[in-house]
Amino acid sequence: MKDLNTLTAEAARVRADEVYALRTLTSMDLTSLGEDDTDETIRDLCARAVTPRGHVAAVCVYDRFVPLALDELKGTGVRVATVCNFPHGLPDAAQAVAEARAQVAAGAQEVDVVLPYKRYKAGHRDQAIALLHQVREVCGETVLLKVILETSQLQSLKIIAEASRDAIEAGADFIKTSTGKVPGGATLEVAAVMLDAIREMTPKVKRTLGFKPSGGLKTVADAAGYLFLADNIMGEGWATPQTLRFGASGLLNDVKKHLGL
Repeated sequence: MKDLNTLTAEAARVRADEVYALRTLTSMDLTSLGEDDTDETIRDLCARAVTPRGHVAAVCVYDRFVPLALDELKGTGVRVATVCNFPHGLPDAAQAVAEARAQVAAGAQEVDVVLPYKRYKAGHRDQAIALLHQVREVCGETVLLKVILETSQLQSLKIIAEASRDAIEAGADFIKTSTGKVPGGATLEVAAVMLDAIREMTPKVKRTLGFKPSGGLKTVADAAGYLFLADNIMGEGWATPQTLRFGASGLLNDVKKHLGL
């Protein structure tokens, strides 16, 4: 495999095409996390999740909308995700666990939990990771757990790599870059480091692991760079909706343009 810097530079030059657009569509977590979201907002989101060329992997909504989304998407194959300890990544494990327990009870199929990244970066890593362990326990074996690292705030690639490995050891099914609620989102440089951590950790934990870039993805060209990295770091065929997700709200518009929808 080429070194990560070379792959990142090559990924930045990847051009959008119909193949990348279709792969992006089926791996998208179509997201609406606005404070002013209403039932109508979520119904519209769910309607857009299914297209004549296929459907997104999941919709991601605040937990109060989980039952509505489940009802709207019944029989479509689209999963329903929500967010926990969001967006600030507070270190209150009891609160995060109570929140996750209610989300699971409401029927959430996937939970995106925010790592207490400020505590982690400050050196209180055991406390931060303990929260992830406890949320993992509440999610059980059937609810997919995605851990948001908030990589723009961790800043150092070394810390991002360490947080990626620690989150996986704590039970993360996916590691995710960002909440989209602070300045800075996914970057190809960070993605390469996180994918490399997944490649390293997969044989150690002996389970399927996934990666979710989120924050700032607006075009198929943006998504294509991440697919290119996944193909080259993890191998052709690895990147499927079971292992790669794109967290985005506006990305679907450009996907539909490329697919003639």
